Amino acid sequence: MEINWKEQDSWGIKEFILLMVIEFVFVIGCIKFVVHPIYSRWFDNDLYAGTLMGLTIAITLILSVYFIALRPKKLSWSEVGIKTFTVKEDWKVIVIFSIILMVGAVLIMVLTNFFGNSWENSKTEAIQQNVNFFKVLIAFISAAIISPIYEEIFYRGFLYRWFRTRIGFIGAILLSSIIFTIIHIPTYNVMPVNFFSGIIFALAYERTNSIWPSVMIHGLTNGTMVLLTTLG
Repeated sequence: MEINWKEQDSWGIKEFILLMVIEFVFVIGCIKFVVHPIYSRWFDNDLYAGTLMGLTIAITLILSVYFIALRPKKLSWSEVGIKTFTVKEDWKVIVIFSIILMVGAVLIMVLTNFFGNSWENSKTEAIQQNVNFFKVLIAFISAAIISPIYEEIFYRGFLYRWFRTRIGFIGAILLSSIIFTIIHIPTYNVMPVNFFSGIIFALAYERTNSIWPSVMIHGLTNGTMVLLTTLG
């Protein structure tokens, strides 16, 4: 009999703590604040440094999920939501949730700017300086492909599910979205959008039982923002 992923998982507190330590100590403490400055000195360009940092984080978190949550218990990637989806309703979720997210993100940014939240993102500034096809392509791949895949595997596939089986639907959405927001420090200007995004991505996973719709919504939204940034 197949286990309902919303009610039970194969992990304990050990896997949760280990992955949170990797996230908050290694990824945030080491990669973001130690390795990223090194990348910046290598490239002297925030876009290239940020992209390489994102790739480094992606490799770190995906391998961590595999070696901590999956391999020791002989589990497949389907345990973190990597499952096919073909239901017509799932495509409706992708379209509708993408529209809700993009409209909501614009409204949130307008409101936060109104109240004086106008911190700049150095990666965004790097894209806008001397815009060319290669820069836009790099930014698009980073934002619309790399980030959505590893973030949805980690934050929805593992983290949201871990909370979902223990504290229920509402608590899982709120806690996973809060953590998803915190890890985006120091891009403070988009943190309210990140929280809203985390809710939408978790809802998509909840509705479709697969992280691929969340990946698509995430990628479509990020890719659109990159293209709007270059036009701006």
